[in-house]
This record gives sequence, C-alpha cells and structure tokens, in this order.
Amino acid sequence: MDTQHLTSRSYSRLLQLTVFLLVILYFGRTLFIPMCYGLLIAIVLYPVCRWLEQHGWPRSLAITAGLLIVALLFATLVALLLIQLHVFWKDFPALLTKLKPALLQFQAWIASFGISTPSQDQWWQQTLQQMGSNMGRFIKVTLSAGMSGFVTLFLVPVYAALFLYNRAVFVRFLARLVGTEYSEQLQVVLQEVIHTYFNFIKGMIIVYLIVGTLNSIGLLALGIPHAILFGMLTAVMTIIPYVGIFISALLPISVAWITKDSIWYPLGVVAVFAFVQYLEGNLIFPRVVASQLKVSTWATLVAIFAGGILWGVSGMILFIPFTGILKIISDHLPGTFLGHLNVLLDRDPKK
Repeated sequence: MDTQHLTSRSYSRLLQLTVFLLVILYFGRTLFIPMCYGLLIAIVLYPVCRWLEQHGWPRSLAITAGLLIVALLFATLVALLLIQLHVFWKDFPALLTKLKPALLQFQAWIASFGISTPSQDQWWQQTLQQMGSNMGRFIKVTLSAGMSGFVTLFLVPVYAALFLYNRAVFVRFLARLVGTEYSEQLQVVLQEVIHTYFNFIKGMIIVYLIVGTLNSIGLLALGIPHAILFGMLTAVMTIIPYVGIFISALLPISVAWITKDSIWYPLGVVAVFAFVQYLEGNLIFPRVVASQLKVSTWATLVAIFAGGILWGVSGMILFIPFTGILKIISDHLPGTFLGHLNVLLDRDPKK
C-alpha cells in the first residue's frame, strides 16, 4: 500500500511540474523563443567555431565569422523573395488585363445559379467596406508583429554569440545541476546533442530538396515555363512559414495565367502546391526529419502540434529538435521516468 501511495504521489508531482513548465513556456514565450533560436544557431555553429579556434582564430572572431555565414544565408533568402516580388510586379499589368475578362466569366457562371450580377456587385461592395473598416486594426496588428519580429531578429544573434562565447560556463552549470552521478552521461549527451542538431539541419535540407523536386515535376506536367526554377524557389521559400509559400507561389501562378489560355492552369498550379504542402506537412517532414533525429513519427507530430499551441510557428520549428534532445537524454537514463518515455520517443523501441 505504501509503495502504491508513493508511486501515485510521484506521478502527481510529475504532473504538477509538467503543468507548471507548460505555463512558464506559454507566458514566457517572448523570452524563450529568441533564446531557443539563438541556442539552435549556437549548437549548429559550434563545430565551425571550434575548428576556427583550433586553427588560431580568436574566439570572438570565430563567432563573428559563423554568424556572418548565417546572416549571408538569411540575406540570400530575402533576396530571392525580393526578386520574386519584382518579377511579379512587372507581370502584374498583363495579369490584370487577363483578370478582368476572367472575373466577368466567373460572374456569369455564378449568375447561372440564380445569383444576379447586381447582387454580386452589392456583396463585393459590402465586403470591401468591411475590409476598409477593419484596415486600421489590421495595420496595427501587422506593425506590432513586425516590431516583435524585428526585436526577435536582433536578439537571436546576440543570444547565439553569448552561448558560444560562454559555452564553458553553461557546461559547468549543467555539470553542477546534474551532480557527479550523471557527469559522464552529461558529456556524452552534449556530444550527441550537437550531432542531433546537425542531423536536424541535414534533414531539413533533404525535405526542401524533395519538396522542390515534387513542385518541379508538377509544374513540368502542366507545361509551366521555368518549372524547375519555380519549383525549387518555392520549396526554399517555405523556410518562411505561410508567407513564404504564398508569395513564392504568386509568380508561377501569374506566369501560368499569362502564358496559358485557360484558367485551369493557374488552378492546377495551386493544386500542385497545395498537394505537395500536404505531403510535406503530414508525410515527408515527419518521416525524413524524424529519421535523422531517430525520433518516432508519433512523437514528431505531437511536438509539432504542441509547439504550435504554445509558441505558434516558432514552436512548430523548435520543438522538434527539443524532442530529439529529450530522446537522447532518455537513452542515458534507463529505469527513470524519462527512460520509460523513451519507448514513445524512440523510432525503434524494440531495440
């Protein structure tokens, strides 16, 4: 009886601790999101900085070089986005010319269902008025999100540089936290974590290559000009969640509208991207990234949805490598609760 009471009491405390941690993560997301992005970048750049330091570079200069590499990749992504916007703006007059007769045909098609053209025009006017009345709120929310994103963008490299420069201090802190009992496991876990993050980044690159290939095949089947270029660019732009796929898809859609005589081609482009995004979100990403992290597909999907609930899009990105780290820790703690949790986290629980 005493053993059962002790076990139930332990699980009750564990549940309370879990709820408390989730509350802290949710309300502290403004602090934790840029810090976790900085930690992710720091761990990925650690092998580069260490290699430079071993070849005589000062630590501060090595960190600066690593962050410049990340900044260059980010600037390349932004440049691709601006190029697509510029090309789309140049094609916009021709797109508008083809859009007007298409809208008239669409109105006539709707009128065949008994909805008169004046009724459609009235509905559009009311919709535009409502959009105008909500424009102030939309601009306020957009500016707020933009400022928050700018602050996060500034803090991420700062956190990354601090983690890299003071990495010995953080390791000593963890060593004191876990105590001498787990000191050997700590060193192994830290090495495996660096390897896990590397595999995560490698998995993401594989995902983008697969998505780009599928996009290109779909556009080639539709006969869209520059199909491979558009397919790969659209895959790369999915790094920016939601906005990236929307903006990058505008160019191939507009090209399909201008170069083809049927509205079904632009709709076909939309269908290709929607289908590939569905495969990427529900099949390719969980399987490929999970296989690199050696985390079960079930745990990966739970991490994506839990991260989305707690931290939004950033949580969907960050919680996957966190799950991989949790799996590594559970590998080295058999007989504990985390060791039992390893059955759910491991991709091969029968080993």
